Amino acid sequence: MRAKIETVRALSDERLKEEEFNTRLELMNLRFKVATRQVSDASELRNAKRRLAHILTVVRERELMGGGR
Repeated sequence: MRAKIETVRALSDERLKEEEFNTRLELMNLRFKVATRQVSDASELRNAKRRLAHILTVVRERELMGGGR
């Protein structure tokens, strides 16, 4: 688990914003697929939520450190 968040921490601020946008879009699409029963693996939704949480955690850490890198 720690290795995944470390890869997120290694991203630049711009790349982090792109990843946040893409993950939110993916999460929205997965929610629609779950609602219409098109998703065979429910863990995809959980993994997308977890990835978004990692991204938002790193963004908040950088805000608290005063802008970060």
